[in-house]
Amino acid sequence: MRKLLAYPLTVIYFIVFGITLLFFHPIQWFCFKVFGYQAHKISVDALQYSLMRCLNVLGTRFTWNNPHDIPKNKPLLIVSNHQSMYDISPIMWYMRKHHVKFVAKKELGKGIPSVSFNLRHGGSVLIDRKNPRQALPAMMTFADYLESTNRAGVIFPEGTRSKDGTPKPFKTKGLDLLISKTPSAWIVPVTVNNSWKMLRYGKFPMGIGNHIKFTVHKPLEIATFTDKRALVSRVEHTIIDAIY
Repeated sequence: MRKLLAYPLTVIYFIVFGITLLFFHPIQWFCFKVFGYQAHKISVDALQYSLMRCLNVLGTRFTWNNPHDIPKNKPLLIVSNHQSMYDISPIMWYMRKHHVKFVAKKELGKGIPSVSFNLRHGGSVLIDRKNPRQALPAMMTFADYLESTNRAGVIFPEGTRSKDGTPKPFKTKGLDLLISKTPSAWIVPVTVNNSWKMLRYGKFPMGIGNHIKFTVHKPLEIATFTDKRALVSRVEHTIIDAIY
């Protein structure tokens, strides 16, 4: 019965989701081209909030648990496990005061209304996973950007999404580089739970009635760790230990 109900709700969701992306695309373009970064960011924040509301059609709820006072005058590296694309909008919305940017695969930089435009123009970095000659300089430039602007970069070290919530081993090369190039940054570990259930049946129909939960762990100041490998290991275990 639950799966049967998911079919019509998914159709409605796809329609609302598509309209939302198309609606915000020209708004983003106008804000960016005419008024610049700050106006563009406001439009992107509104987009993320609206995308979360679209998921309410499927009975999706969000809980964001952050008991910590995260500095706004320091660059941040937000490190999270990755269960679905539905991890992204809540992170961007709830951490919006920190100007969240993403490390994303280059394929996302074109063809998706609103999303591709923001990835290309909003400060995120697009990398070609199969081409280290492109990825390495791009990541270094991204790290310099975060360090100089005190903004937040999100990285999913698993590399690919977990289809059943089971965490994949962290591929830490990208994270290691960001740590080395953002010496004044703080690392913010985040654990995502239940996001994978949005795709429990595959891409169609989508899962309904899910409660996606985000847990923000204690931020760690990079400069206080002399052993960076120990730091990365601590972050990985902190995130994984909170997955259920």
